[in-house]
Amino acid sequence: MSSFTISPTLNKDKVFILNLSQVEHRLDPNFYRQIFKDNIEKIKANNYKRIGEVVKFSNETWNQKDFFSSTFPYIEISEIDTLSGDIKNLSEVDIADAPSRAKMIVRENDIIVSTTRPNRGAISFVKRENDFSIASTGFAVIRSLTTEEFDKEYLFAVLRQKFSLLQLEQRSSGGNYPAITQDELSNVVIPIPNKSIQEKVKAIFNTCFELKSKNEATAANILRSIDTYLLQELGITLPTPPENILTNRMFTVSMNEISGKRFDPAYHQVYFHKLVASIVNSKYKSRRIGEEINEINYGASFTNDYVESGVPLLRIKDLRRNEIVIDKVVFLPEIARKLLGNSFVKQNDFLISRSGTIGVVSLVSKEIDGFAFGSFMIKFNLKSDKVLNREFLSYYLNCKLLIDLIERDKIGAIQGNITIPIIKSLLVPVPPLDKQKEIADHITGIRKQAQQLKDKTKELLKKASEEIEEILLN
Repeated sequence: MSSFTISPTLNKDKVFILNLSQVEHRLDPNFYRQIFKDNIEKIKANNYKRIGEVVKFSNETWNQKDFFSSTFPYIEISEIDTLSGDIKNLSEVDIADAPSRAKMIVRENDIIVSTTRPNRGAISFVKRENDFSIASTGFAVIRSLTTEEFDKEYLFAVLRQKFSLLQLEQRSSGGNYPAITQDELSNVVIPIPNKSIQEKVKAIFNTCFELKSKNEATAANILRSIDTYLLQELGITLPTPPENILTNRMFTVSMNEISGKRFDPAYHQVYFHKLVASIVNSKYKSRRIGEEINEINYGASFTNDYVESGVPLLRIKDLRRNEIVIDKVVFLPEIARKLLGNSFVKQNDFLISRSGTIGVVSLVSKEIDGFAFGSFMIKFNLKSDKVLNREFLSYYLNCKLLIDLIERDKIGAIQGNITIPIIKSLLVPVPPLDKQKEIADHITGIRKQAQQLKDKTKELLKKASEEIEEILLN
């Protein structure tokens, strides 16, 4: 081997030579890249342990029958906030619709690590409110420690650092969706300094997340001001929600008022009538959205058997109010394209959730043009832009007033849903187009303020990570 040399002009992370003694159980060249080698050497320069030596993984699984009556709390990888490790938008899934991978039982204080694309850092410390949830088999579940050299809080902080995520990347295998096995995860090494340094690392980590929580609370207050501004500009005064007492739950309705309508009492509550009246009595004449809709249809039904490439798919979990967030694109087989009909979105289409958290609305951006969408959503577009400004309509449909009205209109009890006729019947005040644009632009500005706080949080997390790495590896 000593007779072979590599030109110094070549990228040593792409072209390198190994001695046979350096080869581990892996033969894939990617595993031996210089960046990975340097990372391991930094960690091993100090006291360290393999994860497999210091943790016990849980294999506790759910048989998809017991414990839950109708729905169950399901944690998917995409629901982990990769910045904070928090579990966001926890899904309540019908047992009958449980994906085959919904099997891992997680408990308070477990650490769950995504084994698919693990270098993204979808790692979470399970809190009390998520105790006894069901997680995807795409997670490895760390249940306990076998050492007193450190605690789970330190382990969680360290697993989320760049030097750990690089190892997860190194030890993964696969193409578009690399994954790590539990055995390979066990071979990841972590630094174990003295307790005082561990406490310092935890303090930096916790301080950073306290600031994150503060920024998020401020951003939430900024976003809450949107409803106040929007309704004030439209001249809409919301009625005071009634106190939940017996006298407020008792009312009479004449047969004329319910003729041709629904007979369920909740639909006819006085509060809902007042909400509708607040729209009718606003500054501007209102019309039903259906009058301006050009095309509207439900999404397609399909199985959850995704492939590595094919037809890109929007899922209901990707839908947020006024935005679509895709952390991981999933694909249906190309053969499904012919069966999907018009269940594809185009730029400037509206998508609205019809099941789960119903009434979540967003406009489709250019980047998502051509994606298919599932049956839990409804797509519609407008006849023209001469009556309704799209951004204005999106903001209006996501305000508290419409959320309450859509909740009234849903059909079904436990897992309610909305239909195309319900969407078409929704009332919207129609100011002049220049006023609509003024409102939309102002709200967009408010949202940008909130986003700036989120960006500031990302920078805080980055700096904290750099500080922790400096303490542990240098």
